[in-house]
Amino acid sequence: MSNASSDLQGDRPQLWVGETPWPVRLVHHAQSRRYKLIFDGARGELRLTLPRRANAARALKWASEQQEWLAEQVGKAAAPLCVGPGDSVPVFGVLRRIDWNPDAPRAVRLAGDAVTVGGPAETVGRRIERWLKAEALAIMTRESREIADRAGLGLGRVGVGDPRSRWGSCTHGGDLRYSWRLVMAPDQVRRATVAHEVAHLRHMDHGPDFHALVDELHGGDVAAARAWLRREGRGLHRYRFG
Repeated sequence: MSNASSDLQGDRPQLWVGETPWPVRLVHHAQSRRYKLIFDGARGELRLTLPRRANAARALKWASEQQEWLAEQVGKAAAPLCVGPGDSVPVFGVLRRIDWNPDAPRAVRLAGDAVTVGGPAETVGRRIERWLKAEALAIMTRESREIADRAGLGLGRVGVGDPRSRWGSCTHGGDLRYSWRLVMAPDQVRRATVAHEVAHLRHMDHGPDFHALVDELHGGDVAAARAWLRREGRGLHRYRFG
């Protein structure tokens, strides 16, 4: 029996490593001449590169046969947490139960310690991810503009993405971009990150004047927020939504 599996409905394929399924991102590359398997510890997933016209099922079968290498690599990281009905996901730093009822409205809502959602069970994870991204964009856009206005700083566009190595960035043109996963972190951690990026609108370095401005803009314990991200931030990338 193969250790590779895939949902023909379009879900991301998985490779079983021992008793644990790990998501696989398939990348067809025009210049590739052979299979290449990489473990992305930050995202908690495997990335399989294959020639543009290569058969994905054969590539997955080859990858599943690399069990010794796979076990060594995934042993260095925590297993991914797949989000679906009955699971839990952190929102604003609080772990919330996913309360799914097929007869309830499809729209995702926050209700106390639960995230309520209806509709098809197989799309719950993806709809929660879209909701979290929309919440992240709305909240961090508002917070960025409020802080920038208070400091008299010009702000360009605000966006969100899912970078692996940074929580936010600022361009010389004044555009800010954040990891949407910050919406899963405690409020003070997210706000400290927003203050950090807004401060870059004045100081593009990380000198003493920059750090003094971050402290002023945040008004909270910036060091504690940074420590939380160093300690807990990688765990936010473990959550998989379909």
